[in-house]
Amino acid sequence: MSFTPTFAARLRPLTLGVAAAALMAGLTTTGTAAAQERVRWQVPIAFPSHLVGLSTPVRFLSESLEQASGGNINLRYYEPGELIPPFEILDAVSEGRYDAGFTWVGYDQGSIPSLPLFAGAPFGMEPPAYLAWHYFGGGQELLEEIYADYNVQPLLCSMIGPEAAGWFAEPLENLDQIDGLRIRFAGIGGRVMERLGASVTMIPGGELYQAMERGTIDAMEFSAPAVDRILGMQEIVQNYIMPGWHQTFTTAHLLVNKDSWEALEPQTQAMIDMGCRAATLYGYSESEIETPKALRDFEAEGVNAQVLSDEILGELRRVTNEVQAEIAAEDEMFGRVLESQREFMKLHGNWHVKGHLPRSYYAPENLEN
Repeated sequence: MSFTPTFAARLRPLTLGVAAAALMAGLTTTGTAAAQERVRWQVPIAFPSHLVGLSTPVRFLSESLEQASGGNINLRYYEPGELIPPFEILDAVSEGRYDAGFTWVGYDQGSIPSLPLFAGAPFGMEPPAYLAWHYFGGGQELLEEIYADYNVQPLLCSMIGPEAAGWFAEPLENLDQIDGLRIRFAGIGGRVMERLGASVTMIPGGELYQAMERGTIDAMEFSAPAVDRILGMQEIVQNYIMPGWHQTFTTAHLLVNKDSWEALEPQTQAMIDMGCRAATLYGYSESEIETPKALRDFEAEGVNAQVLSDEILGELRRVTNEVQAEIAAEDEMFGRVLESQREFMKLHGNWHVKGHLPRSYYAPENLEN
């Protein structure tokens, strides 16, 4: 499979940049700003708006678009449950009840099995590689093809790095410990946990603290350290398992009703698209400063940040490959997306291994020498 961008793919970012420059120049005049169409969208979101990298980008997007458009583009976001439950965002946008919604698309894996590959895949790409695949390796086109059946225009609008593998009552020394656990786990990783004998449930982030405190679940994963710290899990459990093998990246998307999107003028579409690209950079950058600080604070407070052994990771990868092969056999689009990602990882992995310094060079003890 070739990943050489088509002429149209190469032209699109350039065209967008020219359109953006022209638009921003035009907005410096009062007349142009006044002539721009007015957008007033209600946007339900899946996560509380203060969660670093997961939902703070939608705040950035809303504020930036309103300022850049002179108040003509207003995306008013609503906290989870204010308008609709978090897991109903796709249906609400698809049906036109709301013009747009901001969510982790992996929540809809029950109806669209391929979506977790776009939301956070086990043993998948790291963020820089994923961004390259999304914008230039065919990922965006595949996602648009998937959502075309739902009358939705998807826009990548946030990204963070790897999550933690979760909070457990005891250190994880072997995978036999998974058997029988009641665990909150998302995406394809949840299927892997089920294969290992766990009883997997999906609980929204806002309900996780009580679920762990009351013993409704025995273990859980949710996000990266910066977000997990906000949720307060360290007050209940002291064993924090790393690395996030099940999600080497996490994305969030602005899902826009296709009729609402196509009704917009081209310059308005360009501004929202640029806003989401900027929000993606914002979320990733914010996460990359707040997550290391959160991990530092966890460890200073006595949290055991356990790094899984190569043996355990190897077994998890073996089971993951089995699960993904089964899903691909059941769902053609899942197979197409998985093949596209793996072919791109071969291309990018050669560069990553040979062009980047080994991770050991960045160990704190080595930076002093």
